[in-house]
Amino acid sequence: MYNGIGLTTPRGSGTNGHVQRNVAFVRPGKKDNINYRTEDDLAKLDSQSNRQPNQGILDHERKRKIEVKCAELEEVLESQGLSQDEVRAKVELYRSKLMNQGTIELPKDEFGRLL
Repeated sequence: MYNGIGLTTPRGSGTNGHVQRNVAFVRPGKKDNINYRTEDDLAKLDSQSNRQPNQGILDHERKRKIEVKCAELEEVLESQGLSQDEVRAKVELYRSKLMNQGTIELPKDEFGRLL
């Protein structure tokens, strides 16, 4: 007997007791255990992929766009030769106007994400 395999003694068995593995044996493999996705799994995956956009990220993007517009206005006003106080007042007025205006229409895809 070798590692618990084979005969305890080859006497009377008609063999010499040599143990070898059966090469012709086909082990059950992964092909038999295929896990197909059910309708519930597909619906769950679909709902996860189509979730609503994060409002905090959208607000941050809107504020960033407003600040870019304010910086551009500031450059234009400074190139026109206005004083720092006048530029600062006009930019602040423009910024408050844009903030109170609500949402700036940014290009979005069908899921509401910014392009």
